[in-house]
Amino acid sequence: MAALRYAGLDDTDSEDELPPGWEQRTTKDGWVYYANHAEEKTQWEHPKTGKRKRIAGDLPYGWEQETDENGQVFFVDHINKRTTYLDPRLAFTVDDNPTKPTTRQRYDGSTTAMEILQGRDLSGKVVVVTGANSGIGFETAKSFALHGAHVILACRNMTRANEAVSRILGEWHKAKVEAMTLDLALLRSVQHFAQAFKAKNVSLHVLVCNAAVFGLPWTLTKDGLETTFQVNHLGHFYLVQLLQDVLCRSAPARVVVVSSESHRFTDINDSSGKLDFSRLSPSKNDYWAMLAYNRSKLCNILFSNELHRRLSPRGVTSNAVHPGNMMYSALHRGWWVYTLLFTLARPFTKSMAIEVIPLDSGPQPPGPILPGGQGHA
Repeated sequence: MAALRYAGLDDTDSEDELPPGWEQRTTKDGWVYYANHAEEKTQWEHPKTGKRKRIAGDLPYGWEQETDENGQVFFVDHINKRTTYLDPRLAFTVDDNPTKPTTRQRYDGSTTAMEILQGRDLSGKVVVVTGANSGIGFETAKSFALHGAHVILACRNMTRANEAVSRILGEWHKAKVEAMTLDLALLRSVQHFAQAFKAKNVSLHVLVCNAAVFGLPWTLTKDGLETTFQVNHLGHFYLVQLLQDVLCRSAPARVVVVSSESHRFTDINDSSGKLDFSRLSPSKNDYWAMLAYNRSKLCNILFSNELHRRLSPRGVTSNAVHPGNMMYSALHRGWWVYTLLFTLARPFTKSMAIEVIPLDSGPQPPGPILPGGQGHA
């Protein structure tokens, strides 16, 4: 019990609890066996239930299996800086002949990204997250990195991006994470990012289009387009087009577009029902910050659905997702009134770690898509 408690796996008095003098161990290939110290013998069957068991899933994030100089397997918890010879997965063993589960794993509004990814080994996967130096983008990038993926933080502000990289490495020094420059308000920067990424000659399994701005005063980018529209939608649209060939070569792959529930409260068609391009990048006289944000989020969903229709036959899926109801973030920093409103609402918002990481293929329905995307940095 002391060993279990040290590994954070305090047991209960269930039928699986071992009699005095017995110890539970694992082999290198994941099978469980039992040692009787009094009789100096080992056996495969549990001394009380007679069942054979094996380890289920991968090591929890931050844990690593190593072998000492005597050939004995031990486990290192890099997060809590501790070492034990007890496999942390012993709390999650399964019978040798398990029955098929009758219900599917379900997630709810309080499920964290780390819980969704629990037990998944993302080694060899390459993930790009835009706006990943803070907020939802950072939590998403960290969650992927701590599960073995090679994660690239695509950010405008490289100082903050490198600080985010250091924070992730501080949690697990072997994480594969790096930062690259991407300014969605400058299409030339998007092009340069795509060229630099392709020069790495790596695959691209997940592209998370997360970066966004909100509540900005009317400004035009150097490309002559309204800033909210270009950063939230057009920059990501262009990025996906430039990396489309890499995504297809890396199939199965996916694009994740963070949208918002506010897409419901706008329209981009004129009175005759035709697309009104002037609403996408409006003039100063026709500009309203909230409406510009809503329209950009509607564009996100329309883009994601059409992208899935075109690329899913080639093994690339697209998902429009939401991070949760009234997610508190730095997205409101454009105007003090929005900051005040978000501050008042903060007690009713979700933790930044509670977010959506889509794991199932296929397009998401247009709603509910709630406030998301942040960190145009």
